[in-house]
Amino acid sequence: MRADRLVATLLILQRRGRVTAAELARELEVSEKTARRDLEALGMAGLPVYSQAGRGGGWQLLGGASTDLTGLTADEARNLFLAAGASSSTTIEMRSAMRKLLGALPASFRDDAEVAAQAVVVDPAAWGASAPPPPPEHLPALQRAVIERRRIVLGYVDRTRAVSERFADPLGLVSKGTVWYLVAGTDRGRRTFRVSRVRSVVLTDERAERPEGFDLRTAWQEIVTTVGEHRLSVRATIRIDASYVPALRGQFGDDMMLAEMDGPAADGRELVIIGGPTTQVIAQHLAGWGGLVEVVEPPEVRAHLVRVARELLHTYGASAEPEAADVMLNADSPA
Repeated sequence: MRADRLVATLLILQRRGRVTAAELARELEVSEKTARRDLEALGMAGLPVYSQAGRGGGWQLLGGASTDLTGLTADEARNLFLAAGASSSTTIEMRSAMRKLLGALPASFRDDAEVAAQAVVVDPAAWGASAPPPPPEHLPALQRAVIERRRIVLGYVDRTRAVSERFADPLGLVSKGTVWYLVAGTDRGRRTFRVSRVRSVVLTDERAERPEGFDLRTAWQEIVTTVGEHRLSVRATIRIDASYVPALRGQFGDDMMLAEMDGPAADGRELVIIGGPTTQVIAQHLAGWGGLVEVVEPPEVRAHLVRVARELLHTYGASAEPEAADVMLNADSPA
């Protein structure tokens, strides 16, 4: 770790021009004594680092010795620091890397990159919702295995709570929403593992096998398509006024699509397909739309909606006008 600090110290000197031991200690999160010892070590190593005592003094590089990251354009540097700074999970290691990169940038890029690193804050918790869970315990080990292309022994608990241990060739990691997945090759073919269910990771000295031409983004899209077809095995067709389609999409997202691409019918309504795991789940999600939605098919969804209406009437019907209750029930009855 000391070599890492010495490089960081050198880059800070390049960026700042002059720095005190106290300032360096705060930035590197070490003691002032350690910071001073690192500064002295740079001088002993032959680098032109010298100190100036008294008010306004400090440590600096003689002649402003510097290094550049060649080939990086101003826009690339700005976007790099914008993306890194916006991360909601920036680690100490990431901050250290950003500090080194910032110090190595050409002076003309440095100010914009520094501003970009602080331009955006990402708060992943929605209003009224709890913060997302921390990264899974074994994520760092899996990241290392993917990068170093090392075969692993994976301890895993599946959805049935069955515990297993298997060899796997890690191919990549994917974050979908707040959930991390490992895509890996096994003796049973390519598999996807939920990282939160991983119980242990042992990196072996064997080289992981990576299929020729493997592309993680393409492989993940295939997984998403397959899972989507399984998860949304039931489809319901509904009619709804075209003005409500954006709100419906906000609720169902990729689980809905327009059945006809020619625009709304003469009455202003769109024909929409909703996907879900069961007819009951689809009905439960549509129930809140009341009479704004007409279910065309399947009849099972309509039947579930009638059941929901009856349950609501049973609970709240005593306080409702009898005629209004009859209208409500009849409106949701199957044709």
